[in-house]
Amino acid sequence: MATIHFHETMHATPEQFVAALTDFGPGRSDVFGNSADGYLKVHDQGRDEADVTEGSNGIWERLHYDWSDPDHVVLTTTDSNLWGGHSGHSYDFTRQSDGTTDIDVAIVREGKNLKGRLVGSFLGTVGKGHLVKAFDATVKAVEARNDSAPVH
Repeated sequence: MATIHFHETMHATPEQFVAALTDFGPGRSDVFGNSADGYLKVHDQGRDEADVTEGSNGIWERLHYDWSDPDHVVLTTTDSNLWGGHSGHSYDFTRQSDGTTDIDVAIVREGKNLKGRLVGSFLGTVGKGHLVKAFDATVKAVEARNDSAPVH
């Protein structure tokens, strides 16, 4: 099982990030590169939770999204072609006095088959850089979507 942690400071509010995270409409892949529109299916959505299948490049997972706590959002994998067990994502937000938001991310990948164990092992070692780069792109997209990126 691989658990990948990373941290970023963004010029967006937790509400703006959660709004992007829970926007399951067309163009989702513009913000979340690992969520191709062709894989996206919303099974159910409430005020602060959703049941969504998403993925890309032959990897998919069905996730239960829970954003009832605006400072701690949890995505639990309920089905996948690769991931099982305790797989999922969590996002913890901390507002800073300068208007930025610290975001701590944890991704758990527990392979449920040989391919899942191999991909999980890769992500837990050399693949972490790919996940960090993808998340950096997501943060930039959320900031641009909200015009909250700093002017240089």
